[in-house]
Amino acid sequence: MKLTRRSLLNMGAATAVGSALNPSLRAFDLHPAAAPNTFRFAVIADTHIIDEFYVPGSENGFEDNDSILKTTDRLTAARDSINAAHPIDGKQVEQVFLVGDCFHNYPSADLDFYYKHRTRIDISRDLLDGFKMPVHIGFGNHDYDEHQKPGISREMSHQLFKDKLRTEPYYAVDYKGFRFLHLNNFLGKTWDADQPLKGRTIGSLGETQLQWAEAQLAQRKPTVVFIHYPLWFQQPTEFADFGLHPLLRKYQDNIRIVIAGHYHKWIDFSHTYGPQHTVMASTRYDKNAFMLFDADSKAGSIRWIDNDRPEWSTHYAKPYTRG
Repeated sequence: MKLTRRSLLNMGAATAVGSALNPSLRAFDLHPAAAPNTFRFAVIADTHIIDEFYVPGSENGFEDNDSILKTTDRLTAARDSINAAHPIDGKQVEQVFLVGDCFHNYPSADLDFYYKHRTRIDISRDLLDGFKMPVHIGFGNHDYDEHQKPGISREMSHQLFKDKLRTEPYYAVDYKGFRFLHLNNFLGKTWDADQPLKGRTIGSLGETQLQWAEAQLAQRKPTVVFIHYPLWFQQPTEFADFGLHPLLRKYQDNIRIVIAGHYHKWIDFSHTYGPQHTVMASTRYDKNAFMLFDADSKAGSIRWIDNDRPEWSTHYAKPYTRG
């Protein structure tokens, strides 16, 4: 059956949409226990974990070469802050979302290498398993082969993510009345293997994912969207007038915020692209680079409770001291 935007929109339930594309890409319900209408979630980005196979001095300049050696310690510190946060109202973080670049590139093009050795992927998994709450991972450019090394394909990255990090290329999480979308801007033509390396500075989703995303958004649930590249690095339209930018504007009434990473600095785009768009800093550079939100299921609203911490246009944020 040929998938079209119209056919997907007519499928109704999220599970029906997911099944039509891939059984593992359906929106899944975490079946929370009875709780009040509000819950808290956290967001982190660009953790860039390395391993013993990483070659020091491979980055651009002192700051990048220094920060990459501290990524495990800084993610651990951010994790400890999120795990231990006891705000005045006593709420605990219930879900965490990671907006791409979980680890930093691939040490080998041999798939078996990752099953014979403990690599940065295994280290990432162990660090994320240390959170007291579920962590939902999105894909970043370093989670693929951004340098086009021979033998490392999208399919290889997807297999390793599925086997070791229990993560699909893109997916939805339904939790207490909200929908969280992890979109993947590395599946469109700008990231095809035959494209020049410089073309990979622009993200694109591909038609199948765009259709899936619209089917998710068309259900009009209050939604938070995660995507690795900031929206100014995205191809606005990919098929005639169909693309990410018009899709976000069309459903801006039920999109509460679009959060991106990649740039490693705090940038506020306000409503430039329709819904609120915020680019967040990286735990690679600062252990305080995380966001905390309160969500109200009854009102369908979210509130960024620590929005006074970012030092805008920098890597840094003030420590979270309310707990």
